[in-house]
Amino acid sequence: MLLGSVSMMPFAHAADFTAQRSVPFAEDSIVAGNIKRECPIGTQLTDALVRFASAGGHRVELVETLDTASGQALKLEFHDAQSAGNAWMGHRKSVTVKGWLYRDGQQVAKFVARRNSGGGFAGGFKGSCAVLERTVNAIGKDVAGWLNNPVDGGQLGDLR
Repeated sequence: MLLGSVSMMPFAHAADFTAQRSVPFAEDSIVAGNIKRECPIGTQLTDALVRFASAGGHRVELVETLDTASGQALKLEFHDAQSAGNAWMGHRKSVTVKGWLYRDGQQVAKFVARRNSGGGFAGGFKGSCAVLERTVNAIGKDVAGWLNNPVDGGQLGDLR
């Protein structure tokens, strides 16, 4: 009797979703080389996604190589990142990410997310990478919310 009860329980350690550990830049992305070299936005985005998804009751397992053939896999790519301005003149930063949700090898939904930032409170005391981190943290929160109801063609963040 006990064995039957245990087998009906969900596997507690199974990830709801898998995603790549570091979000890559799309082959045709528009991102300045200094952003790619100096700002770790690829891992900052996935860190934010894991944190916010967990708060929403989902578990995201980060992997080096994404396999979309089984389970639920979230493929993400940076398509644009702009870093205009500076602490003295005012920051004008933005990041655009595209994502695709796969279930057992089939694409079931996709989205585009964009966030803009001027640096927020005390923005004049922040560097460019810190302001770009604000954008990817917000995108991570947006994507985590989207995972609750993954509508195909979703426009997240400042695109709404």
